[in-house]
Amino acid sequence: VQLQASGGGLVQAGDSLRLSCAASGFTAPDYAMGWYRQAPGKEREFVAALRWSGSNTRYADSVKGRFTISRDNATTTVYLQMNSLKPEDTAVYYCAAREGYYLHSNPNEYDYWGQGTQVTVSS
Repeated sequence: VQLQASGGGLVQAGDSLRLSCAASGFTAPDYAMGWYRQAPGKEREFVAALRWSGSNTRYADSVKGRFTISRDNATTTVYLQMNSLKPEDTAVYYCAAREGYYLHSNPNEYDYWGQGTQVTVSS
């Protein structure tokens, strides 16, 4: 599985951004797709996840109501729509994948990682 994240940038507080994760090489019946972020000096933090072959989603409390994870089956792309961005959302954002349907929040459960994309929110 190969993952390619994109869409980061510099925005102001209250703005929106949409991150994309182009996936390829799927061979298993189902995958859990996750978004994580890591700010300088901090551990990698769970943001959101969805089940590729179902409707299940999961969000961190810090982004619930502001971020939406979705997918496009035709292009095998996972999106993270981020609205009402705050300075504390500033981080490098990573997409991840694992075989199976359970939406883990622990990054150690994910086997495949894309490169990060930087999101910077100014106040």
